[in-house]
Amino acid sequence: MKRYQTLKWLNGIAAGIVPDATAGAASAAADDRLQKSLAEWATLLPLPAYRVLFEEDTERAGTSTLNQEKSDGTFICAACFQPLFDSSTKYESGTGWPSFWQPLAGTVATRTDFKLIYPRTEYHCRRCGGHQGHVFNDGPKPTGKRYCNNGVALRFVPRAEQLPELRT
Repeated sequence: MKRYQTLKWLNGIAAGIVPDATAGAASAAADDRLQKSLAEWATLLPLPAYRVLFEEDTERAGTSTLNQEKSDGTFICAACFQPLFDSSTKYESGTGWPSFWQPLAGTVATRTDFKLIYPRTEYHCRRCGGHQGHVFNDGPKPTGKRYCNNGVALRFVPRAEQLPELRT
């Protein structure tokens, strides 16, 4: 295990990280969750997506083409293809990352992140555990939330196209 991953793991234990029940994420049955090793994910994903999704890296602001995506459709997890956001909840936050005011029901799980010393709410795809970004309380109505997403952690599927089958 890499030193950085070990430190993150120990930091999580010290912080008492637990899923945040207030995020509206439905609890999933164990068989609903996708279990793959990090080595398997590394072979399935481009390196930048793997680093964000499974090493909790952050892409540079303003680099994602999804930031300017304004078409009607669905944003899905780049790892497991779970639908996460409807385009109707996307808005321009001015942060340089795709932002949404609400995920699809039961699709994300949250936990507290202390990587920058102060606590932030980190969210992940509930199905595969892939890191998506952070949620803040400075978004628009009706939720007041800003789900600030790494673009490489998402794929966009236009409404006219069929969603891909969930990865198994």
